Amino acid sequence: MPKAETITSAANPLLKDVRRAIARGGLTEQGWCVAESFHLLEEALRSDCVVRMVLAADSVRSAAEAHVRRLPGVKVVVLPDSLMQSISGTETSQGVMALVQPPEWKLEQLFRGSSLVVVLDGLQDPGNAGAIVRVAEAFGATGALFLKGTVSPFNAKTLRASAGSLFRVPYLHGLDASLARAALQQNRVALYAAVPASNGAPARALSDVDLTAKCGLIIGNEARGVSGDLRSAALDLSIPTVGVESLNAAVAAGIILYEARRQRARKT
Repeated sequence: MPKAETITSAANPLLKDVRRAIARGGLTEQGWCVAESFHLLEEALRSDCVVRMVLAADSVRSAAEAHVRRLPGVKVVVLPDSLMQSISGTETSQGVMALVQPPEWKLEQLFRGSSLVVVLDGLQDPGNAGAIVRVAEAFGATGALFLKGTVSPFNAKTLRASAGSLFRVPYLHGLDASLARAALQQNRVALYAAVPASNGAPARALSDVDLTAKCGLIIGNEARGVSGDLRSAALDLSIPTVGVESLNAAVAAGIILYEARRQRARKT
């Protein structure tokens, strides 16, 4: 491991770049994502992602160095605790940030085997998007599509909410809805649009749908739902509820993905 470097100035170009990446919810100028917390550092390493650099507060320097001590080429940069807190994207920083080279995926990797693809259509809340990717991994989804207008998978909050799943679940981002629709249809994926049970339009109940074949689950914008272009190509799917009209996007995705997993496990 190279010798640690110390930065004490808030005007340092590296720190300014990290601040900008966190503020705009994207990558650094070098194309690195900001993974803040020891857990995400561990998940990046466990997922064989390339960790380019680790920023560590002085108070946790030893712990940060212990994580990457045997890894050649990983640079540790030490900051005063107050400076680390000032660039942190969280109110209670653990004092460590990993700058990680995000995995690069190809479209065909999302459609391997009996495809189960989650389509994020205009989701704005990074916590929802990250949590959906987390449950997608938990229940065996083969990939995720972040359509144009959806929060970035590189948003630091999205990454934290995914708890590291974004390092492993194949995904593409920034796709136009019409291109995504064409790719899904070309791969013979049956599309299901998650809609509230009481939206006034006929929808199939979750228990009445066969999710064992290749399928894509569309989760729409928190306020507007699934866009018209995709919904016209999909079968409306609802989760029967009592006393409430709709569920949080991530909760709904988790229930449907669990049902898909349950059906597929029974079939094998």
